Amino acid sequence: MANPYWPLFDLRITTPRLEIRLPTDEELYRLLDVVDAGVHDPGMMPFTVAWTDVPAPRRYRESLQWWWSQRALWKVEDWSFCGAVFVEGEPVGVQDVAARDFRTLRAVTTGSWLGRQHQGQGIGKEMREAVLHFAFEGLGALEAHTSAFPDNQPSIGVTRSLGYADNGHETVARRGGRARQLRFYLDRGTWSSRRRADISVLGLERCREMFGLDG
Repeated sequence: MANPYWPLFDLRITTPRLEIRLPTDEELYRLLDVVDAGVHDPGMMPFTVAWTDVPAPRRYRESLQWWWSQRALWKVEDWSFCGAVFVEGEPVGVQDVAARDFRTLRAVTTGSWLGRQHQGQGIGKEMREAVLHFAFEGLGALEAHTSAFPDNQPSIGVTRSLGYADNGHETVARRGGRARQLRFYLDRGTWSSRRRADISVLGLERCREMFGLDG
């Protein structure tokens, strides 16, 4: 057992192309470099929290604080697995999956970002497929939710290609103004009909109770 006291560090989601796992602090610093190289066109904002607008070095500190907080505030009733995405051993982005009252609701929400130099290569879709496999097959989820602004067409394209259905919209703040955010929903049956057979989850057994599951 590499991490007897925090088994989440041993959790791995793998595909033939990439791996998703919790990053070490040194790997968090490398993710900061990925952000420095660009995550999105500066003319648009894909996130409700405009963290990429924050100038360095403040952005570095606040990003590290946020990642560290995901570990420190982990609860069975409210958790967020913020996994770094690695391709050939190098971090290229982040794919997270989160839930509240998962033991009862069996519903998760996903979010992600990917360095611009790695976009347009199918990585974004594969990392979403990987985390959906983890949620449905590994954790036994019944539904998955995600959202995107209408001008974030790459994200919406991935979402629709994986079988999500429209699930309404909401009005949120974006860069100090009002913006419409689209919501999407994927049920277990639709995921199962499209599931891949080449995705693996390693190290889950030792941390099942941390996700609100029985041992």
